[in-house]
Amino acid sequence: MKRTPAALWIWYRGTHFRGYQRQPEGPTVQETLEASLRKAGVPYTVMGAGRTDRGVHARMQVVSVRLPPCYTSEMLSERLPPHVPPDLGLCVARRPPDGFHAQWSAVGKEYRYRIQLGGTASEPWRPFVMDPSAEPRLMEGSALKPERIAELLGAAVGCRDFRAFHENSSLCKPRTLESATLHELGNGLFEARLKGDGFGRYQVRYLVGSTLLTAAGVLSEELFRSALDRGTSLPGLKAPAQALLLWEVLYPPAVDPFPAEERARAPGLPLAPPFSLPAGSDSAAAA
Repeated sequence: MKRTPAALWIWYRGTHFRGYQRQPEGPTVQETLEASLRKAGVPYTVMGAGRTDRGVHARMQVVSVRLPPCYTSEMLSERLPPHVPPDLGLCVARRPPDGFHAQWSAVGKEYRYRIQLGGTASEPWRPFVMDPSAEPRLMEGSALKPERIAELLGAAVGCRDFRAFHENSSLCKPRTLESATLHELGNGLFEARLKGDGFGRYQVRYLVGSTLLTAAGVLSEELFRSALDRGTSLPGLKAPAQALLLWEVLYPPAVDPFPAEERARAPGLPLAPPFSLPAGSDSAAAA
């Protein structure tokens, strides 16, 4: 009998994981999930929509897995949750449309990065935000203004080779950044939202960090824009991992296992940082 395909929407806090992908020195999200699946009666490897690095969180990571004969996605939804650790969970397990693959079917991702630009982060949020005042290079510059940060983020939108903003280990190729906006969440907490068809390794962190350096006047805007438009090397800043969240993985409607209304309510997602948003958090600081 054939094994049945399943698409899993999982979430995790990356604080205690050494990234998503299995590696010799764990724990990683992949090996932890596969160990939990084995306990639930699914002794197979998984394929994720992509990697996240050490310390990065995911509101929506999607993985493909094959289920044993006579084992259904509904059964997995019941049997897996008791075996996962506190910082990893399952939102939905579902048999996907024919031809679906978590990685190869994906057409885009949205990442969100939280920055405390004023006031003091509340205790629940503190482990999941970037505090610019703790970054020595940013302390050398002027005060960060949300409008200026939003303007510079917007300059990155478009199709280009972001080679100045990712590691050399990532393939240099054109990538499309569809949107990059800054949103105020309240009490001085802001969130950069970046949506695109693909991202190189550390691209979001380098782009956000270098945007902050430029907004503070530590990097010249001319150099920042030259890095965007021509790939000119720049002494950028890799923003800390703990403030980065993989928010959503995007698929064409014909093969997407998760309808829009389900994506919006995220069943089973913890109602706590870094996944929750404070009330009134949908207004953009600037386009």
